[in-house]
Amino acid sequence: MVIIPTYNESESIEDLLERLDKVRRHLTNSSIHILVVDDNSPDGTAELVRQLRLDNVDILARPEKAGLGPAYLAGFTWGLARDFDFFVEMDADGSHLPEELPLLMSAAADSDLVIGSRWVPGGKVVNWPLHRQLISKAGTGYASRVLNLPYKDLTSGFRIFTRQALAGLPFPEIQSKGYGFQVEMAMRIHDRKFKISEVPITFVERAFGRSKMTKEIVWEAGTKVSRWAWNRRFGKSK
Repeated sequence: MVIIPTYNESESIEDLLERLDKVRRHLTNSSIHILVVDDNSPDGTAELVRQLRLDNVDILARPEKAGLGPAYLAGFTWGLARDFDFFVEMDADGSHLPEELPLLMSAAADSDLVIGSRWVPGGKVVNWPLHRQLISKAGTGYASRVLNLPYKDLTSGFRIFTRQALAGLPFPEIQSKGYGFQVEMAMRIHDRKFKISEVPITFVERAFGRSKMTKEIVWEAGTKVSRWAWNRRFGKSK
């Protein structure tokens, strides 16, 4: 199942869904379902998705904007109740290339979490402002060091989880709303001794709409990572 959180993504969602639909039609050995988790977008994103009438696309409509983490947790819960085996995270803005999904799927054959990484050999970014690159590299570098996690792109939002990796996680305890959610998920899965791998991806800056990155999101991620590092060092609960 591919989970796509949306909030005001009407300019990009149609192209993304049509490209995803094309990719899955070529994957004869896999059945892919798409779940759009929409936080009551004022621009009519959910209604546009309904109008496309694509096969195997559902909409999980939520009453208000609640953040990236809660949207994914809602999608995971929806999918776990319906017996899906693999869960894909993908941004709605076109920054993650649907054409690279088969690469991640291939790696998921022997990994419990596959992270599509911008910062491993072969990975790259296109049209991304330098300050955003620096924030991403600094953020994942800091998290990797203080949490002792040997991964190059802990904040990447293009990834695949196995059902087994998600099923044992305490969703009510996961409180991160922004990009810290991606760090927390990798940390929790790593701590449970599941296998995590990284594959190179090309990340493309969005062509439409506005970035959801804010100072508050950066602050939340930084403070939570610091708290997790303290708790891990002194043996406290997360």
